[in-house]
Amino acid sequence: MGKMLTEAYVIAATRSPIGKAPRGMLRHVRPDDLLVSVLRSALAKAEGLDPALIEDAIVGCSFPEGEQGLNVARMSVLLAGLPKSVGGATVNRYCASGLTAVAMAADRIRSGEAGVMIAAGVESMSMVPMMGHWPSINPGAVLNENIGMAYGMGLTAEKVATQWQVSRADQDQFALESHLKAIAAQDAGEFADETTPIDIVERKADLKSGEVRLEKRTVAKDEGARADTSLEVLARLKPVFAAKGSVTAGNSSQTSDGAGALILASEEIVTRHNLKPLARFVSFSVRGVPPEIMGIGPKEAVPAALKSAGLSQDQIEWIELNEAFAAQSLAVIRDLGLDPRRINPMGGAIALGHPLGATGAIRSATVIHALKRRQLKYGMVTMCVGTGMGAAGIFERV
Repeated sequence: MGKMLTEAYVIAATRSPIGKAPRGMLRHVRPDDLLVSVLRSALAKAEGLDPALIEDAIVGCSFPEGEQGLNVARMSVLLAGLPKSVGGATVNRYCASGLTAVAMAADRIRSGEAGVMIAAGVESMSMVPMMGHWPSINPGAVLNENIGMAYGMGLTAEKVATQWQVSRADQDQFALESHLKAIAAQDAGEFADETTPIDIVERKADLKSGEVRLEKRTVAKDEGARADTSLEVLARLKPVFAAKGSVTAGNSSQTSDGAGALILASEEIVTRHNLKPLARFVSFSVRGVPPEIMGIGPKEAVPAALKSAGLSQDQIEWIELNEAFAAQSLAVIRDLGLDPRRINPMGGAIALGHPLGATGAIRSATVIHALKRRQLKYGMVTMCVGTGMGAAGIFERV
């Protein structure tokens, strides 16, 4: 007889503000230090939890090398001062790394193997660029039958725009709305509950005195949203991936730095220690699609996650659909018939940024706090994934 599954509850969820890469506010903050900050914050928010109960930390990272290498999960757990009994594993599913970490942590709990888990994601695209420092793709990826594996993300977005007939005008309009929604949410303070301010220490040389000054400041606001953009500004940008294409820097996600962390606990732990859960983890799904149209991945993952949860699409009241590109976001929305009013109500990656392996954990924090703030029941995080995948995770407010 197999074990009966238990429930996994999110008892804390937070994230850093997102910085622009490679020259933004977090460019000099090591990713492991950034992760340490959100881990400590998540622990502080999990009131009543004994850190000794935490068994493992699973951390998503798209390019786990350099400053975010050496098993950044375990390194950050130790640097954060958590008990040495807490393990650490780094996982990579590119843009869905953070969400995969949440799902894996939840599964450990639901199977009865763990009582309390950390799930997180981190990425500094300022310190570790897209593809990493020393990319070396398998030569077999450029053979005719495999060549989609070698396409850059921008080219896959162009292919999706063509196949799903998403116009340049529609992409630019979508991008503008992302910025407008993000600015409105920032002005209303809607990101405050989910965001952990980050202290930054910078060294500035004083050429007259020959001394190096330490300047300290605290950042708490996402850096990418632009109040000064417009359709006219977006329309002037040239395509960057295909000469006659429609995908531009303005209707694509921003390269970014950031981290997010959640703490999950079993129903038994929640009850025994009188913890206050924010949400229940409901389901997760990942599905593969042809690599050359990777951006359409959520159209396969979303129905699978809904089926696993026993929910209908109209029951999901808040959807964080990662805006890798406006082209793929619009293609997914139209293909699935999603309600645009429920998609990224506070803006998405075009305005707020996309720190790759951290995004799934960051957007999980966003949807969990949004459900609580708006008194909604079900929310979803979904994204396309490089090399042709889609992932989706569903949360229920409790």
